[in-house]
Amino acid sequence: MSAILEGIKVLDLTRVVAGPWATQNLADMGATVYKIEKPGDGDDTRKMGPFLTDAQGAATNDSAFYLACNRGKQSLTIDISRPEGAELVRQLAARCDVVVENYKAGSLKKYGLDYESIRALRPDVIYCSVTGFGPDGPYAARPAYDFILQGMAGLMSTCGQPDGTPGGEPMRTAIPITDILTGLYATVALMGALYHRQATGEGQYIDAAMLDASVAVNGHLALGYQMTGKLPRRAGNTNPVAAPSEVFACRDGHLIIASGNNGQFAALCKLLGCPELAADPRFAQNVDRVANRETLREAIAARVAGRGSAELLETLERAGVPGGPINELDEVFEDAQVRHRGLLVRLPHGRGVDAPSLRSPLRFSATPVEMRCPPMLGEHTEGALRAELGLGEAELGGLRERGIL
Repeated sequence: MSAILEGIKVLDLTRVVAGPWATQNLADMGATVYKIEKPGDGDDTRKMGPFLTDAQGAATNDSAFYLACNRGKQSLTIDISRPEGAELVRQLAARCDVVVENYKAGSLKKYGLDYESIRALRPDVIYCSVTGFGPDGPYAARPAYDFILQGMAGLMSTCGQPDGTPGGEPMRTAIPITDILTGLYATVALMGALYHRQATGEGQYIDAAMLDASVAVNGHLALGYQMTGKLPRRAGNTNPVAAPSEVFACRDGHLIIASGNNGQFAALCKLLGCPELAADPRFAQNVDRVANRETLREAIAARVAGRGSAELLETLERAGVPGGPINELDEVFEDAQVRHRGLLVRLPHGRGVDAPSLRSPLRFSATPVEMRCPPMLGEHTEGALRAELGLGEAELGGLRERGIL
């Protein structure tokens, strides 16, 4: 059974998160991904701990950050700042179907690795540039970081506790959400471009900007503002369009209760021993419950406070009321459904140990993904250059001596 992208070759000139996230998806789907890394240093994330230990217990430069974004790739160490190195990468690009890069806008042109230069070598290439702000415009030359994009795109303005409450300030997500979203959008675009090329024989350029992806995910909040002129405000753990739908404190922790319709609300009131709330005109419909949220929240919170979280969650489930725990990561991987889905896997690593990985969410019935461990720095340099460019031992030795590899 072949993988969906078997036979597709990808030149990966990306670093950190957004670009590597996209090319990791392609690797999971069976593409051969040649990741070009700087000799001696590699991807910036190789320096961001914690680090995998090898079979002898020694620390490596295979960091959790790197392992999370580079599954299934081949690592080639080539110095593209040297003419010989750039020429090697151009030759590789001519043999690849896809090129993905996330350098500053326009900076690869001096190495002959920009879209026009690669298209001259391979007219049907699909070339994706992942940038912060796009290839042109007043911000094109600015460096881009996830934290900055979360602020600029408005995400932090709607994330966090409300003004005037303890901890009430704009809040970022702990994961680099704008990087990841950009990588996912880039993956979608690349798959679309591959389909287009299959149908027409044409390659194309893909402009994948973090700003675009980050603004896009504001979704209904952005459109609501455009329609009403009213700015959405931070609501903490409260769902602004449904009530009760928030975090409640139990005797031994916190849980989420999210009753989305009248039937669920009535069932919640019954199991909490307060059926009169469901009959109260102030809470008759969701719009009424939202308008009187604070009063309703106080009434429910008082009845939840003395309950144990596990017992209450079981009761909610039996009653058909949506609820869920707020798990620490150790609890996530002990969760019965997480275990059933096999979301934590261990992959044989070149260091002689099994490295942890998170299962790809891409699940195909006919063309399942094949998850392979991220590479050690430069692990595939010589093998790939032999196979793709036909270099012999003498040529490889000379390149090593001159510091190109």
